[in-house]
Amino acid sequence: MKYYLIVGEASGDLHASRLMQCLKNHDPEAQFRFFGGDNMLAVGGTRVRHFKELAYMGFVPVLTHLPTIFRNMRACKEDIVRWNPDVVILVDYAGFNLKIAKFVATQNRIYKKYVIAKAKAMTATTEVKLPKKPQTKSIIPVFYYISPKIWAWKEWRIRSIKRNIDKLFSILPFEKDFFEKKHKYPIHYVGNPTAEEVQRFKDSYHTTFEQFTTENSLTRQPIIALLAGSRKQEIKDNLPAMIEAARRFEDYQLVLAGAPSIDDDYYATFIKDTPVRMVRNKTYELLAHSTAALVTSGTATLETALMDVPQVVCYETPLPKLIRIAFNLIIKVKYISLVNLIANREVVTELFADKFRVYDIANELYRILPGQPARTTMLEGYRQVRTILGSDIAPDNAARLMIAELKK
Repeated sequence: MKYYLIVGEASGDLHASRLMQCLKNHDPEAQFRFFGGDNMLAVGGTRVRHFKELAYMGFVPVLTHLPTIFRNMRACKEDIVRWNPDVVILVDYAGFNLKIAKFVATQNRIYKKYVIAKAKAMTATTEVKLPKKPQTKSIIPVFYYISPKIWAWKEWRIRSIKRNIDKLFSILPFEKDFFEKKHKYPIHYVGNPTAEEVQRFKDSYHTTFEQFTTENSLTRQPIIALLAGSRKQEIKDNLPAMIEAARRFEDYQLVLAGAPSIDDDYYATFIKDTPVRMVRNKTYELLAHSTAALVTSGTATLETALMDVPQVVCYETPLPKLIRIAFNLIIKVKYISLVNLIANREVVTELFADKFRVYDIANELYRILPGQPARTTMLEGYRQVRTILGSDIAPDNAARLMIAELKK
C-alpha cells in the first residue's frame, strides 16, 4: 500500500520513522512519500519537503513566514492528489496537519457525492447535472498518529477531528478518557513510543561516564544537562536564563543538547563566552550521564523522566502575568509537562510564565541535586509514570491497527 506521512518537527520525524519501519514489517509492499526528516528518509521512500521548512513557532515567526507556510501547504495538497495514496497519516503538528486533513476529507466527500450522482445519471431517463468533480481519484482515509493536544487548549478543534479524521491513534493514556468519555469520539491508545525508545536505549547503551566525557571533550565534573527545545524561538526564550541559573553551580559542567534542526551558529549566539559545551544528536547519551537537567516543556520532559534524571521544567512566555491568568482561566489542564499530566499530580516543578525567574530556576535545581529530599521524591514519581505508560510497543500496535483498518 501507499502511505503518505506528514510531520513538522524532529520528534515527529523520529516517531514517524519507527511507525514506517513497523508498517514495512507488516506490509512488505509498503511505499512511502512524506514531509519529514532524515530518520524517515533512512527507512525509505520519497521525501517531498524537510520538516525544517515547516517548523515555525510563535505569532511573529508564523506571521513573517506565512507565504512559505501557504506555499508548502499548497504543494502538500497537490502532491497528495498527484500520488493518490491509500492513506494519509498525520503525525502531531496540528496547525498544519488539521488543514491537510480538512482538504483530504473534503475531497473524499466530493468524491462520494460525485460517484453517487454519476451512478444515478447512468440509469436516469433525463439528463442529470453532475456535481463538482473531485481532485482525487479515490477515497483516501486520514489517520492521525500522536493525536493533537486539544485537551490543553483549542478544544473546539474536536469538531474538525470528528469531521475529518477517520482514525485517531493516541500515545498518552489520559487522552482516552478525554476523547471517548468527554467527546464520544473513539480512539486507539497504542502505548507510548518514547517509553519504548528510552528502554531500548537503556538496554543497549553501555558507555561509561569516562568514555562519554572523553569522546565529547568534556571534563570529569558531574553534568547538568540543558535541553532548551528544538525550535529557535524556544532556545532564544529559555537558554539564556537556563545558563545563568545553572552556571552558579561551579562543581558541575553545563552541557547543552543540540537539536538536529538548529545550526551551530545559532547556538553560538547564546553559549559563546560561557562555560557551556554542546553535544549533538546525543540527547539520550547526555541524559544517561547527567546528574540533573533543565528542560523546556514537551517530549523532552518525558524523556528526561524515563532516563531517571531529576529535572526542572522551564518555559518563558511573553506577557507572563497575562499568560498565567489565561492558564488559570482558559487552559484546560493543570500542568504543562507530560510527566505531570501523565501522573495527574506535580512530580516535577514547572517554572513558566510569571514563575520563570533565574533565582527560582537555580533554587529548584539545587533541591534536586544529590543529597536533597526532593530528588528522591521525584525519582519515586518517575516510577509511577513508567507504570502508567505500560510496556506496549506503540508504533507496532499502531501499524497493525492501521493495516487492519485499511484492509476493511
